[in-house]
Amino acid sequence: MDDIDRALVLRLQQDAGQSYAALGTAVGLSAGATHERVRKLRERGVIRRTTIDVDPAAVGSGVLAYVMVDSNAWMGESADDFAAIPEIQEAHIIAGSASVLVKVRAASTEQLQDVLRRLYAIDGVSGTHATVVLDTFFERPLPL
Repeated sequence: MDDIDRALVLRLQQDAGQSYAALGTAVGLSAGATHERVRKLRERGVIRRTTIDVDPAAVGSGVLAYVMVDSNAWMGESADDFAAIPEIQEAHIIAGSASVLVKVRAASTEQLQDVLRRLYAIDGVSGTHATVVLDTFFERPLPL
């Protein structure tokens, strides 16, 4: 990736809906050249997908929690079990005192409690440690 690719990716992270003409103007390229660059970034896997940023509270998922999942077995084969719980946005195998870290969005603490119950139903899960987020200072795009 060169400096122009980095500039394009940074701008797309801020607003993926902007036109190729606007992107090109910002980085000094024509709309056609910008389109070609973005296409190549997709082909190389630098840009994995294009999406929108939805306000979780506006759609009824205002409770955010990070849950450390303890286990008594290797959890590396459990991705589908975690993915089957729709409130889980992310799941990561981690090193440290826990085996898996999940990011959960729920409508209420009662729904979060239900998610924790469903986590316990996954084979190998022996415990959870949930941290509820009270407020978010910021979330930023990936620095390039």
